[in-house]
Amino acid sequence: MKAAAIPAAVRKVLAGQPVFDLHTHLYPPSFGTPVANATGPTDPWGMMLWGVDELVTYHYLVAELFRALPRGALAPEGFWKMGKIEQADLVWKTLFVDRTPVSEACRGVLTTLKELGLDPNERTLARYRKFFAAQDPGKHIGRVLKLAGITALTMTNDPFDDNERERWISGVARGDGVFRAVLRIDPLLLAGTRAAEKLVKWGYRINPGDEGETLREVRRFLGDWIDRIGAAYVAASLPPGFRYHVTDDDTEAWVGEDALREAVLPVCAERNIPFAMMIGVRRGVNPELKGAGDMGGRADVASVATLCREFPHNRFMVTMLSREDQHELAVAARKFPNLMVFGCWWFLNNPSLIEEITRMRMELLGTSFIPQHSDARVLEQVIYKWEHSREVLGKVMAEKYAGLVAAGRRVTIDDIRADAALLLKDNALGFLAG
Repeated sequence: MKAAAIPAAVRKVLAGQPVFDLHTHLYPPSFGTPVANATGPTDPWGMMLWGVDELVTYHYLVAELFRALPRGALAPEGFWKMGKIEQADLVWKTLFVDRTPVSEACRGVLTTLKELGLDPNERTLARYRKFFAAQDPGKHIGRVLKLAGITALTMTNDPFDDNERERWISGVARGDGVFRAVLRIDPLLLAGTRAAEKLVKWGYRINPGDEGETLREVRRFLGDWIDRIGAAYVAASLPPGFRYHVTDDDTEAWVGEDALREAVLPVCAERNIPFAMMIGVRRGVNPELKGAGDMGGRADVASVATLCREFPHNRFMVTMLSREDQHELAVAARKFPNLMVFGCWWFLNNPSLIEEITRMRMELLGTSFIPQHSDARVLEQVIYKWEHSREVLGKVMAEKYAGLVAAGRRVTIDDIRADAALLLKDNALGFLAG
């Protein structure tokens, strides 16, 4: 293939390549939908978030709203007292009408509306609301996933969340296998006392005076829930201060190390499923903004390398929130085949950073990484996240192929297809399968 033909060929291949979305916070209608004016029954505590009001009140946009509003015009407390529709109207007017919506979060909403066949130039949300009100949630999911090119995805399933736990206990249905479960265990590692109280309530023998029995019961809990939900992997979101085997006397030991070493990793190895670590989030830096008030920080890649070395029979999937950690993490992945680097997470989900990080990873790791996951919490977000990510990935792939042609190596359409399949689907599925 001639170098001039490569960019178009890459775009075409990527457009048709199915995606396995490795990390989302999405759920099927069986988990309940809170959209009150949609077709069919609704659930005020429903977990399937969708529709224009959810899109424009997502925490990315809430944080941006308070930068755009005149100082003192509205306190966060007043915003949270508003209903969802009133909040959405304020965000739309402030960020999409009164200002040019150039941020990635705003552009993402506009891309989503366009791909759904809607005019992104409306001055109010009225026509969008009418469109979504006419949708059947189950059919709408199929259309959205088709537009995003997603054939399967993983949920985020937290048994410590009472709302979700009750749904699993009552036998919630997941449908046709598109939605795969992931066991999320943050409280077990970060809030031991609260987690222990819940485990006792659920009938597990947590005995502060007998560490051995306690760890056995934690392992039993993990096994029970892996089996109950059919978990594809176990996951935790960890703070920048996460450390494993700290040797610095000035650094406090991390509270979850025993549970990680003696319970989580043995159970993952026994069940042959990976453990995913999303490292670098500082929760509640500005508590007034609630979910929009989190921030990122530098993580410790050496701890990840230590885990990979000491637990060679475990598989680790790792993404980090700080841009500054990305090179060291990619270098670590060169040393440990049981480490899979994945995605450009949260604050890194911006095209300029995705391009930089993806280019660096490809230069260090070839095609043996997972370039992106959507991290979507609102269903329709997958449309823009994968459209924008394909655009950036295509640019990087075409650049690397041009370099090969310049070096005298022929690049064929089969090469491009094979690489696209690895990057968007097969690396993830292969690592999950072991």
